[in-house]
Amino acid sequence: MLQPVQLFKLLADETRSTIVMLLRESGELCVCDICAVTAESQPKISRHMALLREAELVTDRREGKWVHYRLSPHMPAWAATIIDSAWNSERGNIRNKLNSTSATSY
Repeated sequence: MLQPVQLFKLLADETRSTIVMLLRESGELCVCDICAVTAESQPKISRHMALLREAELVTDRREGKWVHYRLSPHMPAWAATIIDSAWNSERGNIRNKLNSTSATSY
């Protein structure tokens, strides 16, 4: 069971907190999209995703060679509330990151 200290430790890392905010905004993203938005390598993102998955904050689904992630619908309500509060504070920045990445990918 996820404990508050564990959640705060996970979100203290800027890459992981960005990933969680991106998933809160987008609903679902593949690793390649997360790499593009964060400008991080696939191995680094995969390692962060493994930590988030182990904490049961995200779930994944495989589609061929692609792995798609979304926030877990089974996370504790208190954790979802914290993530929503953080997203409300950061949504403008997150939307700008997503829009700037999608503009450069075409």
